[in-house]
Amino acid sequence: MWTLLLVTLPTKPSAVRLRVWRALKGLGAAALRDGVYLLPRSRAELFAPVLDEVRQHGGQATLLDSTPRDDAQHAEWLALFDRSRAYAKWRDAADELARSMATLAEPEARRGLRASSDALLALQRTDFFPGEAARQADDLMTTLRGSLEARLSKGEPSARAPHGIARLDAKKFQGRRWATRARPWVDRLACAWLIRRFVDAEPRFVWLDDPARAPRGVVGYDYDGARFSHLGNRVTFEVMAASFGLDGDARLQRIARVVRYLDVGGIPAPEAAGLEAVLAGLREVHADDDRLVEAASAIFDALHAAPGADA
Repeated sequence: MWTLLLVTLPTKPSAVRLRVWRALKGLGAAALRDGVYLLPRSRAELFAPVLDEVRQHGGQATLLDSTPRDDAQHAEWLALFDRSRAYAKWRDAADELARSMATLAEPEARRGLRASSDALLALQRTDFFPGEAARQADDLMTTLRGSLEARLSKGEPSARAPHGIARLDAKKFQGRRWATRARPWVDRLACAWLIRRFVDAEPRFVWLDDPARAPRGVVGYDYDGARFSHLGNRVTFEVMAASFGLDGDARLQRIARVVRYLDVGGIPAPEAAGLEAVLAGLREVHADDDRLVEAASAIFDALHAAPGADA
């Protein structure tokens, strides 16, 4: 259910109109058209100070409860509250802070972290329908805090990395059979590239029609019961990269964001649409999964080498 605010303001003074508009924007209301604003009914009380402001200056303000006429209109209204682009903008600033963290003095680093945290909290206050993007932002904020504390608390004993994923030695994974579901898509294709490029110099891939019947001795990934699969907010590509100590590679992190967005959604990645289109085309061209991985690996090679990827 939803609540509509209908507002009519005097043409003068114009400063009142600007204050009201800024107030509505600040509380996260969506504009259906000029003078008509929308909030979930559960947040209707947020309109109260705007009502007072409008009426104090001789305007008219009315609240109406409303129900969408159909599922299509409901989806349209929900889309007005999609904050994924705002989370992407916040993430870009957080990434910039992460890149500069090592060069900042402690006071500047802590101020930057506090500003990033405050900006995220402000965004979350207007995110009335939090989803994958919100979870990913929380995860990144936790990583930022952990990075700062690790830098300022050198020598503090730690049994494992902050993300809790145990490190593995790639030397023990040479010449292995790597098994995953047949007809791989983004996450599995990215994992196969990661294996070929950074982990196993001579991998052999096993494509499973039924993962429950995976042969013995294989290293499984991206299916239920596999050695490498989703963990918390991380997709299999991220888990595998962290497992082999590759998560410090800024270029791999950039690819990980694209893979995560295409696999589970969340914070948009600018390269996502292009990568999705190319990989979809390769799946149409290559019926053989080994050939598909080989062709897709060239795409991931190019994405990893893209200028500015580690800027």
